[in-house]
Amino acid sequence: MKVNRFVAPTSREALIQVREALGDDAVILSNRDTAEGVEILASSENILNSSIAVTNAKPSDSGSKVSNPTPQTNTSELELAKVMSEIRAMRGSLEAQLNALGSHEQPKNPIKSAVFRELLAIGFSSNLCRYLVKHIPQHLTEEQALNWAKAALIHNLKTLEDENEVLGKGGIFALVGPTGVGKTTTTAKLAARFVLRHGANKLALINTDSYRIGAPEQVRIYGKILGVSVYSVRDEADLKNTLESLKDKHCVLIDTVGMSQRDLNIAEQIAMLSREGQAINRLLCLNTTSSIETLNEVIETHSGAGLTGCILTKLDEAVNISNALDVVLRHKLKIFYTAVGQRVPEDLELADAKQLVETAYLRRQSKSASRLKDDELALIMDDNFDDDSLGL
Repeated sequence: MKVNRFVAPTSREALIQVREALGDDAVILSNRDTAEGVEILASSENILNSSIAVTNAKPSDSGSKVSNPTPQTNTSELELAKVMSEIRAMRGSLEAQLNALGSHEQPKNPIKSAVFRELLAIGFSSNLCRYLVKHIPQHLTEEQALNWAKAALIHNLKTLEDENEVLGKGGIFALVGPTGVGKTTTTAKLAARFVLRHGANKLALINTDSYRIGAPEQVRIYGKILGVSVYSVRDEADLKNTLESLKDKHCVLIDTVGMSQRDLNIAEQIAMLSREGQAINRLLCLNTTSSIETLNEVIETHSGAGLTGCILTKLDEAVNISNALDVVLRHKLKIFYTAVGQRVPEDLELADAKQLVETAYLRRQSKSASRLKDDELALIMDDNFDDDSLGL
């Protein structure tokens, strides 16, 4: 079997050399990068088939006559044929990939490509980046296009415009979310803000966390400091009776037990807070240090009737907050507050869309692991992307 060696600067050029020299039936034996460029070892299929025929030929006696020979199946020949079939399949796959790469070698719009790369480096998902880039007006500079994307994010980010919707209007609010997101501390911060506005006698705190050691005591300590009554409940019936007795309160804050989004008991907790006749507004606490996938799963688990909005926590610990903003945007979830530390009540701020997006832009890093090179953009940007899939 004769093996031919082809070397070219790119795989596509090397493959063209193979076709010109050996034809469409050439078999690719190997493909690797070398100092000279891309090296492809290939052979003619006809040569391989002829070598197979020679190998399996049987010597015949010169004096004997052969009549009506019976065809026999050779096991090794079948195995070789199977190998040849697999090599052809590999060659077809390689050709398809090389053709796809070759058709996207140069970005069609360098401005949009640059903006896409920057948005991805900020930390937004590729879906959201593609959506924004698709809608960027023509004839903008790179800086203008980035500013347009920023304005679009700010416009679509829903936030609590007036704190009176919560503290002034009053009602029952339950802080829910996974373990360790800061629900108890955030509950204390909200309680302190309310007391400063309306006084302690119009507020009540309810604790449903009987699992963590010291959890009820922590809430009671906050209640004692603020001069607010604190109640502990264990089940749905207990919660119903307690809320019935607190009808005269202007506002009731419920600190719930933290549960993983994959905990089977979370459905029971949501049902307990969503019973008919109990107008409980659920505020979902989201840890901004979590990944997009985790945050997306948390929101999907807690979605449904009664989910009024969210509170972004641990902004002081997050390298970037783009993960949280991305998921909240795609789920159209309103952001009520942002928590930036442990101090009560100072480290709780009313959410500001412009400030949040500005923070995400400012924290982007030139050495981000999400930053793509120019020749990698074509592998992610797709002209057939559905513009309406995000619905922003």
